[in-house]
Parts: sequence; C-alpha cells; structure tokens
Amino acid sequence: MSRGDMAKPLLGHRSMEGDSSPTPPAGRTVGVLGSGDFARSLAIRLVCSGFKVVVGSRNPKRKASLFPAAAEVTFQAEAVKKADVIFVAIFREHYSTLCDLADVLAGKILVDVSNNTEINHHKESNAEYLASLFPACTVVKGFNVVSAWTLQSGARDGNKQVLICSNNQEAKRTVAEIAQVMGFTPVDMGCMSSAREIENIPLRLLPAWKIPIFLALGLFLCFFTYNLIRQVIHPYVREQKNKLYKIPIEVVNTTLPCVSYVMLSLVYLPGVLAACSQLYYGTKYRRFPDWLDQWLLHRKQIGLLSFFCAALHAVYSLCLPMRRSHRYLLIETAVKQAVEKKMTIWVEEEVWRMEIYISVGIIALGLLSLLAITSLPSIANSLNWREFSFIQSSLGFIALVISTLHTLTYGWSRAFDENQYKFYLPPTYTLTLLVPCTVIIAKVIFSLPCIQHRLLRIRRGWEKGRYVKFVLPSTTGEFSSGETSSNV
Repeated sequence: MSRGDMAKPLLGHRSMEGDSSPTPPAGRTVGVLGSGDFARSLAIRLVCSGFKVVVGSRNPKRKASLFPAAAEVTFQAEAVKKADVIFVAIFREHYSTLCDLADVLAGKILVDVSNNTEINHHKESNAEYLASLFPACTVVKGFNVVSAWTLQSGARDGNKQVLICSNNQEAKRTVAEIAQVMGFTPVDMGCMSSAREIENIPLRLLPAWKIPIFLALGLFLCFFTYNLIRQVIHPYVREQKNKLYKIPIEVVNTTLPCVSYVMLSLVYLPGVLAACSQLYYGTKYRRFPDWLDQWLLHRKQIGLLSFFCAALHAVYSLCLPMRRSHRYLLIETAVKQAVEKKMTIWVEEEVWRMEIYISVGIIALGLLSLLAITSLPSIANSLNWREFSFIQSSLGFIALVISTLHTLTYGWSRAFDENQYKFYLPPTYTLTLLVPCTVIIAKVIFSLPCIQHRLLRIRRGWEKGRYVKFVLPSTTGEFSSGETSSNV
C-alpha cells in the first residue's frame, strides 16, 4: 500500500455535528479488558457515545466504583462473551493471562491500545505479539496515540486522529466506525506491519522540532559570542571597563532579534532555492535534494521559533529600563548634563529614528503573531487554501520586509561609523541583513512578469524540452501520416 493510501481516512469526511453525525449500530456492545486509567477513560467515552460497555476485570467488585454506572463491570470471561469488539487495555506482559480465554475469544475483534516504554523495545510490535497469542482472533492496532485525557475531554480538546492498522479490512472498518462515532477521525495506516511504527509515535519527543531547535541554538550561540566580544570583552581589553553586568539582559536582548530575524528569512529561503531549481531545470518533476526537502518540511517550526525569539526580545526590551544599571547610567547622564550646564540633549534625528524603529518593530511582531496563530492546526483548518497561502506567504514576506526596515532603522548611519567596529568586527545587525536581503531581492526578481510567467507555467506542468506533437487532418477529412504537424 502506498504512503498516500495509508494516510487516507477509512471513512469519508462527514460532519461530526448535527443530524449528519454517525450513530452507533443499535444494540452494539463493546468490551474493555482492563481497569486502569486508560480503560476507565475509554469506557467513559464509549458510554457517552451511546455504546453498551462491558468491562472485564479480575476484581470487578473493587473496580466497579471507578467506572460509570452505565458500564457493566464483571469478570473477564463474562465480558468477553457479551461483546464482539474488545479493547485490550492491559500491558504487554499481561497478555499471557488471557490465554485461558482463548476459546471464548475465538472470532472476536481485539483492539490493542498498548504502548511500549522505549522505541523498538521488542522485536515485534505489541499488536503482532497479541495476534500470535490468539491466532483465532482478528487483531486491530488503534487508539494508542490518543491520551486518556483526550478520551475523557472529547476529541475537540486533543488530537482527533486515531491511527488504525490490521490485516483484516472488515475489522478495520468496524473499529473505524466506532472511532468516528466517538468523535475521532480514523486513519488507515495499512496492514499489521505498521503497528510497530504506530507504537513508536507516542514515544518520540518533538521529532519535527529537533533540527529547528538545534538551528536556533546554533545561531543563538554564534550571535551571543559575537555580541559578547563586542559589548563585554572589547571594553575590558581597550578601556579596562567591567561590563559583565550586560550579559544576562543586554547581550541576550541583542542576540534574540538577530536569531529571530535570520530564522524568519530561513523560512522563505528554501522556497527561493526551490524556485531557482525549477527555473534552472525547467520542470517541477525533478526531485529536490534531501537537505532542501527536509528544509521545506521544517519551515513551520522554524517560523514558530522565530516568533518565540521575537516575543522574548519584546519582553526583554520592556525590562531594560527596570535594571539598576540603567538607573545609575540615567542619573550619571543627568549629573553630567548639570555639570556641563546643558539645558537640553535633544537630538531630532535620534528621536525620529527611535520612534520609527519601535513602531516598525511593533508592526513586525504583530505580523509574526498572526503567522504563528494561523499555523496552529485548529486555526489553519478553518481557512481555505487561498487564505492560508495569503497569510503564510504574502503577509509572511511583508513581515520579513518590515523586519528588515526595523533592522535598518536600528542601525541607521552607524554602519558607517568606524567607532562601531570593535576589534574591526562590524555591528551585529549588518551580519543579519545578508540572508534576508538575499531573499527579498530574489523575491523581487521572481515577481518580474517574464520570470513569474515562466515559473507559473512550470508549476502547472510545463517542462523545458518536452513538446506535444499534433498531426493535422488532411483536406480529405482523414488524418495525414505526419507530414503536416504542429509542435506546441
């Protein structure tokens, strides 16, 4: 089965609200083996969805109070006899305790909801192991990626997808119907061999975030070291001034916007490289290099980290006047002004620069906030493709341009001041401009009609060097043998 087929829901996308919501078959009884937290949450959700639930436990009298009154709690053997679909909500090491029920379980559908404690902890998946113990049963892997909290709170407060796999299509369809009645979206992951991968999913810690986080940390360390040399080490070496107090707030606050700005440009740089590749080869069907493919897949995470750094920069900036060092410097400046008998230190150019700098920065942060919010699945699902593309692509590029203006107004004319070059190192903001300006210039070039038209044709399927030959009909009404043709 292809990966595209494996990612398709088993059932059509029907509304979960109103009269169009699916209803459980009349009189269907679902069994649950186990009395732990997940089994209890599963029973509650099944009862709320209209199913008759029978719970099998080794100590039914002691466990009955933990389950809803509508659920019947009895011994495991009795519960198995009353249901055709049974959720096995016990740990793998306890599967063997069910072997005495093998004859009663024959012909039943067993839904394995278990997970491991480590990735690939066993040679075979829990579902495959359960199937080997009960060959007369049909085993379906499912519901293991759904938490007990989601089951109790409802699908709207957690992940709505339920990944399902089995070697029996009819059994998968039955479990998928149950999942949909419970308010979840069943997703067919193929045959039982996919169970190992499904069981590994809940054990992975932010798999899509590792590369973006390491990238952000790498940029932070580089810019932090660079700013430390310029703001702390240089004054100590040249003027014997102790500026270590700047490290916790000022150096960090200088570093955060650099990381945010560069990360934002890295969201749109792979799109530029992909467009260059398509223009160069004249086709959209040539596969991108693996590194570019991975880069494109991680743009959402990179963008969210860019917003995170920008938000931290805003908070740090608001805290700058609260520092004791800032108050001392302010008093020292006032004393110097009094000693020198200066009535005012107003500099019109600096006033305008800071007003524009702060205003543009607020606008940039607002646009980044909009990009971050619309990247959330709950918000993105409410937008059509054109709306989502406009916000993430068009407004995202505008956010990059405004961030560039924010950076330029911060630097103003200081890039041409030789006193700003510490140890002959240019100001940090001049380094951050390299990648964003490259992206902006490339975007402007791609917007030229001649290039934009060619790129649009390529993305619609046109290929360089590929022609379609049409043979024109002869005057007699019959098609010619190919002497008269038209190449398009």
